[in-house]
Amino acid sequence: MMVFAALQYHINKLSQSGEVDEPASTDPGLDDLDAALSNLEVKLEGSAPTDVLDSLTTIPELKDHLRIFRPRKLTLKGYRQHWVVFKETTLSYYKSQDESPGDPIQQLNLKVFLLPPGCEVVPDVNVSGQKFCIKLLVPSPEGMSEIYLRCQDEQQYARWMAGCRLASKGRTMADSSYSSEVQAILAFLSLQRTGGGGSSNHPQGPDAATEGLNPYGLVAPRFQRKFKAKQVPEGGLWQPLTSVVPQLTPRILEAHQNVAQLSLSEAQLRFIQAWQSLPDFGISYVVVRFKGSRKDEILGIANNRLIRIDLAVGDVVKTWRFSNMRQWNVNWDIRQVAIEFDEHINVAFSCVSASCRIVHEYIGGYIFLSTRERARGEELDEDLFLQLTGGHEAF
Repeated sequence: MMVFAALQYHINKLSQSGEVDEPASTDPGLDDLDAALSNLEVKLEGSAPTDVLDSLTTIPELKDHLRIFRPRKLTLKGYRQHWVVFKETTLSYYKSQDESPGDPIQQLNLKVFLLPPGCEVVPDVNVSGQKFCIKLLVPSPEGMSEIYLRCQDEQQYARWMAGCRLASKGRTMADSSYSSEVQAILAFLSLQRTGGGGSSNHPQGPDAATEGLNPYGLVAPRFQRKFKAKQVPEGGLWQPLTSVVPQLTPRILEAHQNVAQLSLSEAQLRFIQAWQSLPDFGISYVVVRFKGSRKDEILGIANNRLIRIDLAVGDVVKTWRFSNMRQWNVNWDIRQVAIEFDEHINVAFSCVSASCRIVHEYIGGYIFLSTRERARGEELDEDLFLQLTGGHEAF
């Protein structure tokens, strides 16, 4: 939360002061392209033809010791170290490096379905606590297979996280975007590092540094209450929220040291990238009641799946992917959505917090976007879009 607060504070500060600091006539994209072409030319001139052919046909792979944890019911087992091999879009892990020539303990294909992404890759990172975990949810005949990979440091985490993200989209580490993905992950982690010495970088004093900094507008109320709960009570009584919130100011300034050198456009881009890196990015939530149930639950709608969530504790109960969907129907009279999946799985629910038209348009819109990904360059099929998202008008 402090990363977002620091970035928002920096963006507001630059916007009010008018310090844009944009390059006048240079195009970073063209400069990167020229540098890449020059680098490729040097490599081609200095390498033998066989070396060039091998470099073009060889797919990079990752091999390293990682700690793995597979959550199961009624188990107290924690992370165990394994030798993990990641090649193309397949992740295999062994008991030790010596056993790698044989059969693996388990092999996971991160690209399972034709509709991307094949699996869900969720970051679980705490830089201050040196926790660098990758949560993988891989579809399988038995349901979603859940596995955690724990890396040793930031560099290892960035390499494996970038590989998993590309594999979930059906691409390998030979893709040209792998290096940029690694650098983007490292840049995001650097924003979360704790800066050293908050007062040394603000020579004009704390009043000048905190001018225009409003913790109420930068930190969400639930994080303010969470920070308040961690404070030690004075005299056995908890401090009021108004006395706790100003204590967030030094923490925001401390996080601001990592982004103070960014220009306005760079800070805005980092804010968007950090937002997109959140585990729940792109998921919309609707309170529904499933057929046959007596309690309300939450339905999460993502770009590739529907998620059934327990309203009381927030745990994921079930996940259905759009790639397994055969059809969906809406009964406008009783306001009920019915969905049929493969293997004769039928789901029906009524919407509580929103109209069933919203869910219908979300499903139709995401399916329309998935067809556009496989047919880039074609004109927009408005009739198909209206057919998938319409049908709720009264005749």
